[in-house]
Amino acid sequence: MSDVAPGRHRSKAKARPHPFARDLVVIVIGALVISALVRGFLVQAFFVPSGSMERTLLPSDRIVAAKIVTRISGVHRGEVLVFTDPGGWLGLTPARSGVAGAFTKGLQFIGILPADATGHLVKRVIGIAGDHVMCCDAKGHIVLNGLSLIEPYLSPGVRTDQIPFDITVPPDSMFVLGDNRPESADSRYHLGVNAGSVMAGDVVGRAVAIVWPLSRMSILSIPKIFSHVPAAPAN
Repeated sequence: MSDVAPGRHRSKAKARPHPFARDLVVIVIGALVISALVRGFLVQAFFVPSGSMERTLLPSDRIVAAKIVTRISGVHRGEVLVFTDPGGWLGLTPARSGVAGAFTKGLQFIGILPADATGHLVKRVIGIAGDHVMCCDAKGHIVLNGLSLIEPYLSPGVRTDQIPFDITVPPDSMFVLGDNRPESADSRYHLGVNAGSVMAGDVVGRAVAIVWPLSRMSILSIPKIFSHVPAAPAN
């Protein structure tokens, strides 16, 4: 006769975790860790919050910023750049609070949801460290290292001369403008601090593609005009 009642054998059998459930938990946790690492070091998705980059980017477009590109090769003229607010460039959107807000932030952190606009901006790089950037020539074009920029990404009739400027981009910085110049509070409005330029430490990454909506899915390339820009003048 057994010293253990049959009921106890059944109880112990039920207590053992099911192999499939255990493996599923491991897979999910592993996927979330990989997603968080990708977001932290390689790419990150963002919502476009406003019309300051029309017609290149429209409000509510989803874009992907490649962090690894800027970390390896730096920032180049003509790129569309995502960066953190250098200070006072935008009014921060109130963060969602409570359980729903924490859940949303968690999904954004691991990369399942695109990051919201809070604290981030997206603009086009016009000048990099050492470049002489001036607004404007007689036709309203930006002059970059002596070359008048004919910018194909601007809507017809859009001009840049809302605020005149004549600056040299400081070291480790970039001068940025929105493509929708009349509606973009960009480097022109912050000339008193670092010549209006964004510091390299504020860069999140280069926006490389629109991924949503599907009708607008496309690669964000550097316009050819920037390949003709002369080197920065020697000091």
